[in-house]
Amino acid sequence: MGKKRDGGGLTKTQQAAKFLGVSVLAGAVLAGLALPAAGALGLAAKGSVEGFDEIPANLKTPPLSQRTTILDAKGGEIAKVYSRDRTVVDLKDMSPYIQKAIVAIEDARFYQHGAIDLKGILRALNKNARSGGVSEGASTLTQQYVKNVFIEEAGDDPDKVAQATQQTIGRKVKELKYAIQVEEELGKSKILQNYLNITFFGQQAYGVEAASQRYFSKHAKDLTLDESALLAGIVQSPSRYDPVNDPKEAQRRRNTVLQRMADTKAVTQAQADAAAKKPIKLDVSRPKNGCITASSGAGFFCDYVREVLLNDPAFGKTRKARGKRWNQGGLTIRTTLDPQTQKSIQSAVTGRVYDNDPVAAAATIVQPGTGKILGMGQSRPYGFGQNQTQMNLSVDQKMGGGAGYQPGSTFKPVIAAAALEAGKSPEQTYSSPYKMPYPSPVSTCTGQWTGRDTVQNENTTEVGPYGMKEATAKSVNTYFVQLISDIGICPVVKMAKEMGIQRANGHDVEQKPAIALGSPEVSPLTMANAYATFANEG
Repeated sequence: MGKKRDGGGLTKTQQAAKFLGVSVLAGAVLAGLALPAAGALGLAAKGSVEGFDEIPANLKTPPLSQRTTILDAKGGEIAKVYSRDRTVVDLKDMSPYIQKAIVAIEDARFYQHGAIDLKGILRALNKNARSGGVSEGASTLTQQYVKNVFIEEAGDDPDKVAQATQQTIGRKVKELKYAIQVEEELGKSKILQNYLNITFFGQQAYGVEAASQRYFSKHAKDLTLDESALLAGIVQSPSRYDPVNDPKEAQRRRNTVLQRMADTKAVTQAQADAAAKKPIKLDVSRPKNGCITASSGAGFFCDYVREVLLNDPAFGKTRKARGKRWNQGGLTIRTTLDPQTQKSIQSAVTGRVYDNDPVAAAATIVQPGTGKILGMGQSRPYGFGQNQTQMNLSVDQKMGGGAGYQPGSTFKPVIAAAALEAGKSPEQTYSSPYKMPYPSPVSTCTGQWTGRDTVQNENTTEVGPYGMKEATAKSVNTYFVQLISDIGICPVVKMAKEMGIQRANGHDVEQKPAIALGSPEVSPLTMANAYATFANEG
């Protein structure tokens, strides 16, 4: 049956809320603010009713910020990334004890009242009037949820957070109006579920699932009575009731929750007493956030995954939007990283080049035929400390890498491939001296190269006639400058491009004979991909 509306389009609940603006709304505002009731009643009533009409009709609830998890090819966790550590779960995946505990301590009449608890308001007004301050609040669970939505919407902006939590009549009225809307649209079970997913439980844990994992290393559905009471007690003041830093205060608060549960018949007195006798037993999982926490030296691969996402418009229109998706989107990213290959490549690199060496080493393994990155190792650990770096030496600059490295003789097979495609025979022979000037001029894609320079082989024994196969195996420099002179530089540059080779700065390979010596600065990932082309036979 649809909700009845008056001529102005208001539901019965909303009509009642307007009518109660002079009394209940004003009382609720005063109960939550440190204002003398007698002196402020007229102001609160007038401001409440006028402000109520001006507030937009619908509460816009942003998607809850959740952590992103990066997995390897076997399903193992590489890292978690978040601005707020949260995993949203359904009510059925939360222990009944945590549901009962949070209701008992935060809003015992949750199932008996609507968005506003009149009895609670009157009780709070009376108590606060006697104390001369705010010794008791009257916010319902629904109102607390709405307030948390405002805070969530503010994100990490301190000014917006301050605005969302400021103690003003205007904010309180806004909170009350949206609480009415939420009660009408969601219902009690959904409100409770949303509340338990959005609330901060201290120790960087948002939502009951993250809190359960943080303090007990278990899922929220497996929480016991005493554990649930402990978590519910934290919500009022996460720093004061932090069981890690102040277990005695946390235990006192837990027992208060247990007694409240018994008083409200959520559990029996015997159950509450038995749970209260238990010592606090934590199994803390310290928060791990970011690629810096990745295992097996996979921090650089994790960073590469991040750069792939930040450069992909599918994850947002702007880089900033993609970054927000990475930090808050609750993504599960399954990657190609093979854990055993990663362990092996990292061991191979660090076993030969140490983190404090003046030079650094990086290596990448790519699977032929698929292009999957199986491993990415680096001699210096991923981090901010001494002998650490966040620059991924395996990738191009746009992916967070450096200026690249000259591939040296590993570039010669690219020249050989270009020569074969140009019609040269594998038996093509040149008399190759130990030292010789670069042939000049040499044709390029746009004209001719006419520079002057000298090239020589690695040692004086590398002289005589060589065919392509032997010259490649022995890396005879003077053979390859003659081969380039014969076919021209352009076929080599085009072959490199077809194989995905570009300089680490994003530019094409330079058109000069020195490419015979592997002069273009490229990344290890680029060369790994190129050699995978050979392994895949094109």
